[in-house]
Amino acid sequence: MPKPCEEMLVDLWMSLLLLLWITCVPCVSTTPVLGPSERTQTGGSAAAAVASGLGEGQRLLSRAKRGWVWNQMFVLEEFSGPDPILVGRLHTDLDVGGRNIKYVLAGEGAGTIFAINELTGDIHAMKRLDREEKAEYTLTAQVVNADTDEPLEPPSEFIIKVQDINDNPPQFIEGPYRASVPEMSAVGTPVTRVTATDADDPVYGNSAKLIYSILEGQPYFSVDPNSATIKIALHGMDREMREEYLVVIQAKDMGGHSGGLSGTTTVTVTLTDINDNPPKFSKSLYEFTIPEDLPIGKMGGKVKANDRDIGDNAKSTYNIIEGDDQGMFEIITDSQTQEGILRLKKPLDYETRRAYTLKVEATNVRSEPGSGGPFRDTATVKIVVDDSDEPPIFSKPVYSLEVNENAPINTVIGMVAARDPDSTGSQVRYFIDRHTDMERQFNINADDGKITLAKPLDRETDMWHNITVTAMEVRNHSQISRAIVAIRVMDINDNAPEFANEYEAFLCENGKPGQVIQTVSAVDKDDPVQGHSFNYRLVPEMLNNPNFTIKKNPDNSISVVAKHDAFRRQKQEMYFLPIIVTDNGNPPMSSTNTLTIRVCGCSSDGTVLSCNVEAYVLPIGLSMGALIAILACIILLLVIVVLFVTLRRHKNEPLIIKDDEDVRENIIRYDDEGGGEEDTEAFDIATLQNPDGINGYLPRKDIKPDLQFMPRAGQHSGPNVHNKGGHLFVFFLE
Repeated sequence: MPKPCEEMLVDLWMSLLLLLWITCVPCVSTTPVLGPSERTQTGGSAAAAVASGLGEGQRLLSRAKRGWVWNQMFVLEEFSGPDPILVGRLHTDLDVGGRNIKYVLAGEGAGTIFAINELTGDIHAMKRLDREEKAEYTLTAQVVNADTDEPLEPPSEFIIKVQDINDNPPQFIEGPYRASVPEMSAVGTPVTRVTATDADDPVYGNSAKLIYSILEGQPYFSVDPNSATIKIALHGMDREMREEYLVVIQAKDMGGHSGGLSGTTTVTVTLTDINDNPPKFSKSLYEFTIPEDLPIGKMGGKVKANDRDIGDNAKSTYNIIEGDDQGMFEIITDSQTQEGILRLKKPLDYETRRAYTLKVEATNVRSEPGSGGPFRDTATVKIVVDDSDEPPIFSKPVYSLEVNENAPINTVIGMVAARDPDSTGSQVRYFIDRHTDMERQFNINADDGKITLAKPLDRETDMWHNITVTAMEVRNHSQISRAIVAIRVMDINDNAPEFANEYEAFLCENGKPGQVIQTVSAVDKDDPVQGHSFNYRLVPEMLNNPNFTIKKNPDNSISVVAKHDAFRRQKQEMYFLPIIVTDNGNPPMSSTNTLTIRVCGCSSDGTVLSCNVEAYVLPIGLSMGALIAILACIILLLVIVVLFVTLRRHKNEPLIIKDDEDVRENIIRYDDEGGGEEDTEAFDIATLQNPDGINGYLPRKDIKPDLQFMPRAGQHSGPNVHNKGGHLFVFFLE
């Protein structure tokens, strides 16, 4: 008999035996092993136990002094019937005769899931159980007095295990799946692996033993029945023919036998691209017509090589491999459209060449190892040059001319030339762009392009003149071209040399004969080719002067030298020495320049102290700084005197000031007794409140004449008089 049939018979026999055992046996014990509690019962009889099976050789074992006999109890999950299912029976050796005892059950599920018959010890399952929710329950059994509930023996613990049945199908928790594999992969190439789970007991029976099979996706893919690895099953799977496949995988428990539960999932397999297709031009011949005046770098046409691959595998580069010996064209790749853009590298000339035939190649950027690539394709490109009305062309882009700065008006400086390159050969006229010749220094002959001088030149003002000449076709005024003409003004000797600076020399009174007073150099605005060389000499009337002479230096300068040491400021403070400077031009140019020499007082080391004659007549020992200090002291004394006089004038002003804001008090106490509040004639209040009256020395009625006008310490605006208690107080508000 085949092996699967034998396994089915064994499973069937086990199920029948288990069901028979549950329903018929009152006390369950898988083995005759003693229970977890064992004690000696006083006055008890021999212990009894029930065997756990119904097979052959079943024996009832007994042992003296045993309180409980059982092992683990079992109950099938998902069992449902009209009555509670009997799990097993508990019995103690105390349960003899008419002894008043009862059985008590405690622990997990006691009273809710499991119930015990207090008299017989039968345990029943009251609810349908699910092993996947809870696989076993731990309970405690005890025998107590039925009347007093007094324990007759210690509690004993036992376990009820829920026995699994195949009630859960396999499930693909992570499904549905997506996978990819390169196209053209070999048969047997792994694609992906799926995994199913079964909640049933993997230990008991085959309820959780899974077998995988493929329901949809043949003949392209296969699946390993045990590992669930999906593999390529067909050779030459081409992405360009079909890119995506849907594979349905089934997982079945019970080892795949009949009656087992199953679950399915889907796997979407995508073939990824490899570079297995060459680029292919859509046409073998491309024809373009390009005008000869197309600017350099502009597009002249497009070519396209299509590739059935995608991504980087479809990218191509383009090259011109034949027909462009002169390098007139270039072709680049448009990264967005993968087109070849034909561009101009050099200007076209219809009159020189009217057609070009190029061979263009498209090459894949990437190539697969071992594919023999990179793949490529070629096409022919025919270019026809279209004649255009071109502007005149100058014989040179830049002209360089020279003219002497003393050239007369209308002198021809040079000539420019331009021609019409078209076959028709239009006449050309010339103009000067006056924006480049704002002073209208030059003119040009419109017919022959001769440039003439319009105004006198001065090289020392402008050495270079850059003008732009325009050539225009007579037949089409819109066709214009331009050229730059650089005119250099050549130098002539038209400027006399002169001193480089306005020299002023200083001569010490105590100087020595032969002492160099000043070094003099000259400059010339001209720029002779051979360089400058100057000749210095004194004017004829100064050749025999007794005071100074000149000496030439190697660096094209001279030194002015004193002839004696008898120079005195009292005698002559300043000397003027005229010097003639001549250049080496043709003709030579010369100028007379005067050197000013001042006689100064110097220190012993030659430092100039003073160069004016007034300083010489100052008193001995007083320098200019001392004189300034004395003058400053005098000015300070004058300021002090003026301030003193001003303060004295302010002090002699009247002392009484009509100023209501001065509120300082002066109190004068008189020891004369008055008449009190009834004495109203002691003072004339109006007089006291009138400052003018006080200043006018108005007499008082009750004070002796010699006390009426006492000296006042300050200026007062008016008195406030209080006569109280026989004493007089006069308040002056200051």
